[in-house]
Amino acid sequence: MSILTRELADQIEGSEIRYMIDRMTAIRQRDGNPEGIRIRRFGRAAAFCSRTMPWPAFNCVKGLGEEEIPLLPGILDFYEEQGRTPQIEIVPAKTTTALMRRLGELGFAASGFHASFYMKPQLPDFTAEPNIRIRALTSDEFDIYARIHCLGFGLGENGIPAIAANNLVLDQRPGWRFFLGFVDEQPAAAGVMHMEDDVASFTFAATLPEYRSRGLQLALLKQRLREAARSSCRLAVGQAAYLSPSHRNMERLGMKLAYTRVAMTRL
Repeated sequence: MSILTRELADQIEGSEIRYMIDRMTAIRQRDGNPEGIRIRRFGRAAAFCSRTMPWPAFNCVKGLGEEEIPLLPGILDFYEEQGRTPQIEIVPAKTTTALMRRLGELGFAASGFHASFYMKPQLPDFTAEPNIRIRALTSDEFDIYARIHCLGFGLGENGIPAIAANNLVLDQRPGWRFFLGFVDEQPAAAGVMHMEDDVASFTFAATLPEYRSRGLQLALLKQRLREAARSSCRLAVGQAAYLSPSHRNMERLGMKLAYTRVAMTRL
């Protein structure tokens, strides 16, 4: 396991920015850009915005540091033009008194924390309960994936068509892998991974409420880690809400905490 350095922390943050750029670019390329996706660079920071998807994950700024302080008015103008207020995500290595003071002056305050983990990909002992099975998602199963996505996050089934369409565009796109988890042959969980520049990012995971606490997410983590190792990735990165079940599963798998970033939202 590599000892965490500033350079490694930058690589981990960079992997999160790259998969978001690729994901949002793919959604933007749908006919007519129906979700109103916009992506813009401000120095080293990347700003993501969606006209139709109000959630912070699709309206956020990543990679911001002290060097971008003079660019903050332009960043806020970018979001105001779209009728959105951004969530600004700051990693510890880029947290400075000057940056946090300026964000406070602009009305931003800490609203939550998100943890990032890392490890060298390996082929873990793939043990799971006998009634659990993990396999790759097929191209005709994105409605199944979308149902797990929506119900796993409490969005309701009315969001299934949009979620399916916004993820189908990633099917066969270089670097993306989707997996389904089954309990007694019933689809119960899903996990997603993006690979680029020899780094694998575990970008999404969800389990239907009635199937939680059965080991599905740990099994999905193992499957993605094996896929990363087989693809000769040098680094695997995962993100999770701080102290969430996903956080604990990543630690159970042997992943190390890289950092806990702070989410800044406007009051």
